[in-house]
Amino acid sequence: MEKAWRWFGKKDKIQLNMLRQIGVEGIVSALHDVPNGEIWSLEAINEYKNYIESHGLRWSVVESLPVSEAIKYGGENRDQLIENYIKSLENLGKAGVTTVCYNFMPVLDWARTDLFHPWEDGSSSLFFDKAKFAYFEIHILQREGAEKDYTSEILSKVEALNETMTESDKNDLIDSIIVKTQGFVNGNIKEGDQNPVAIFRSLLALYDGIDKNKLRENMKYFLKKIMPVCEEWNIQMCVHPDDPPFALLGLPRIVTNEEDIDWILQAVDNSHNGLTFCTGSLSANLDNDVPKLAQKFASRTKFVHLRSTEVFDNGDFIEADHLKGRGKLIDVIRVFETENPTLPMRPDHGRLLSDEVDKGYNPGYSFLGRMLALGQLDGVMATIQNELSKNL
Repeated sequence: MEKAWRWFGKKDKIQLNMLRQIGVEGIVSALHDVPNGEIWSLEAINEYKNYIESHGLRWSVVESLPVSEAIKYGGENRDQLIENYIKSLENLGKAGVTTVCYNFMPVLDWARTDLFHPWEDGSSSLFFDKAKFAYFEIHILQREGAEKDYTSEILSKVEALNETMTESDKNDLIDSIIVKTQGFVNGNIKEGDQNPVAIFRSLLALYDGIDKNKLRENMKYFLKKIMPVCEEWNIQMCVHPDDPPFALLGLPRIVTNEEDIDWILQAVDNSHNGLTFCTGSLSANLDNDVPKLAQKFASRTKFVHLRSTEVFDNGDFIEADHLKGRGKLIDVIRVFETENPTLPMRPDHGRLLSDEVDKGYNPGYSFLGRMLALGQLDGVMATIQNELSKNL
C-alpha cells in the first residue's frame, strides 16, 4: 500500500520535507481554510496540489471535503449545498485528485473525553471514558432524556463525578469533546468561539426527529446526487466509519458495523461509492471482527486508516499500540496487500511522546508517535510483500 500521512496544510507544525525524509509517499489533506459548504475552486486545488508536489510528494487523498449538516439532516438548502459539493468534486477531478474521504456523522465528528491519557512509560494517547461523556451530556449539555441512554452503573459514576468536577475540569471536558477535536476537523465549532456549549446545543436541535432510517435516506439522497460527477471524473468516494461506532447524544450513527456498511454499498451500488476502512473506529465495537470485515469489503475499500483500540468491559476504550489491540493490523494489512495492494493507507492517532508535549500538535496527530507507527506498519507491509512474492 502507499504510505500516506494526514497533513493539515502550510500552517501544520510538521513540514512536508520532514515527511518525505521518513518515507511518506502520499499526502492526505484538505483545503482547511474554505468554510463548510463553499466551493473548492480549481485554482485553489491546483495551487495546493502543486505545493505538495514541489516537495516530491503527491496529494493522494482528500480528507475531507466536509458534508454540511443541512445535507445530513435534510435542510431546505441541502440541494444548493449538494450542488456546491458537486462543483468541488468536479474541480478535484479536473486537478487529478480523485480519492475523497468523508463522513456522515451528525454534528460530532470523532469523540474523546481525554486527549492526553497517561501511559506508564510517560507517553499519552486519546481515551474515551463513557462515564465522563455521560456527565458531559447530563450536567454540562443538559440534554433532555440523556439519562435514559445509560445504565444505572454509569449513572452512579456520573453522580460521583458531579461531586468532584471543578470548573477547570468541566472546561477541559468541553474542550476535549466539542472544541479541540472538532475545530480542525469539521469547522462546526472553533477554538475561540464564545459559548461553544450553546452553539453545540443549537446544532443538536437541527436533528430533532431524525432517526437512523431518516439519516440513511438522507445519505442515499446525497450519494445518488453526486454519483454522476464521480463517474465522469473517476472520483472515489469513501465514507469513514463512525467514531466511536455507537449512538451518542441521542443522535443516530449509521456506519458502525457490517450491516451498516452493507446497506450503504447496496443502497447506491456504484463502484465509486466506497469505504474508508478505519481499523480503529471499527475495532471500538466489540461485535466487529476487523480482519473479517476487511476481507469482505476489500474490493469496495478506497483508503485505509491503520490504528487499533483496546476496549474495556465498561465500554471505555483507548488507542492501543498499532500492533496490538482489537484492530489486528497485521491480519488486516495481509488482506489488503493481497486483495487491493495499491490503496493509500495512513497511520492514525499516534501516541504523544514526552519530547512532543509542547509542540502544539493537533490531538492524536503527533509527529514522533505517528512516525513510530509508520515504521511499525512499513515493516509489516514489507514482510507480507516478501511472503507474497515467494508464493508467486
